[in-house]
Amino acid sequence: MNLSERQEKIIAIVKDGQPLSGEKIADQLGISHATLRTDLSFLTMAGILEASPKVGYTYTGVGIEQFLFDKVFSVKVEDIMVPPLLTPQDTSIHDAITNMFMYDVGSIYVTDQDQQLVGLLSRKDLLRAALNSNLQNTPVAVVMTRAPHIKTCTQEYTLLEAGTVLLDFQVDSLPVVSQDNPKKVVGKITKSRIFNYIMQQAKQTETNR
Repeated sequence: MNLSERQEKIIAIVKDGQPLSGEKIADQLGISHATLRTDLSFLTMAGILEASPKVGYTYTGVGIEQFLFDKVFSVKVEDIMVPPLLTPQDTSIHDAITNMFMYDVGSIYVTDQDQQLVGLLSRKDLLRAALNSNLQNTPVAVVMTRAPHIKTCTQEYTLLEAGTVLLDFQVDSLPVVSQDNPKKVVGKITKSRIFNYIMQQAKQTETNR
């Protein structure tokens, strides 16, 4: 499988005028930015383009091989997701900070008494809380990002679909939720996990040549 005609045009446009915003690329193609989003996300995840906040897209000079399509981007999230770190909503901020650094994670998912997802704690959330709160007595429910504002994916998402969400919403991880219950967390997928998997497959492909 090769790059689509539109993806080839995107690369050519970026090469010619980099750095370019997504809006400018869309204008040159005569399509909406929303229509272009999946292509830009794919080309960024593949390492062909690099996206820099407030700067735009640039061409990395890296080519792409079939494995990125067939062996990597079609892989399901369930195949590479990692176990989530969960905590009850009445956990103190102090204990949440301790757990985050003990387990070396970038986010903790907050659940209610029925183990349903109600919020997310990022390092930024806890850092802000540490500056303004009574750490021992304030529950994480006070400072967490609440469920309606949390982006999630299911086990059936492909890496391309999950990567698109991560890039579009500028988040580092997604709770993986059950297909049958969107509030039941069954795993976690992160930018670094996807990137590491891509690199492993790339090295394996190179070794097998």
